[in-house]
Amino acid sequence: MAACLVLALALLLAAPGASPPPGPGQSSRHALFPPADLGMLESPDRDIWQKPDQIMDTLGIAEGSRVVDIGAGGGYFTVRLSKRVGPNGVVWAEDVQPAMLEAIKRRVAKDVAKDNLRNVRYVQGSSSDPMLRAGSVDAVLILETYQEIQYGNPLLFLQNVRAALREGGRVGIIDYKKEGAGPGPDGGRPDPETIITVAEQARLKLLKRETFLPFQFFLVFVK
Repeated sequence: MAACLVLALALLLAAPGASPPPGPGQSSRHALFPPADLGMLESPDRDIWQKPDQIMDTLGIAEGSRVVDIGAGGGYFTVRLSKRVGPNGVVWAEDVQPAMLEAIKRRVAKDVAKDNLRNVRYVQGSSSDPMLRAGSVDAVLILETYQEIQYGNPLLFLQNVRAALREGGRVGIIDYKKEGAGPGPDGGRPDPETIITVAEQARLKLLKRETFLPFQFFLVFVK
């Protein structure tokens, strides 16, 4: 019975429409995620397969941490990071699209206000720079975003990420496996080996590869 449920879940997540269409004049490889389609990222079972608590544990994110959610999208992880780091921590929600940042502000106002947390900051980055102050953060999460970074200048981007980290700070890069079923875009999925090569050129050291995510690879780097 359990195997049947897992198979049914995989087929459902892989169904047509699981990834957004490109916008006018854009190829599917280079299209940014449309803000109008944010609801597609919020499936009821996402917590089950995304395992946000395990991801935060792996990156050493705790009460008082200063962390960045790069490519924060609709704020799925931003609000979870905010609750994890608490009133003494800070979360920077970074995105290149102003509409995404506005969506996160609305979500934070609703989801985090009840915990009386005011620890989220908003940053509009660029394709080559997340626009973060040097040596200011303990951890950086790049979730389902490298697939867009790879078409810009990923080396410069990761060099700027490294500059923002404190010594010993961690970077988690999570994206969809090329061979896997489940959610995610049909094409343009980044190659983890290429990411490792670029990250090492940016002077980030591969600490470990986590394997607990069913549809995604998880690379952990350290400064």
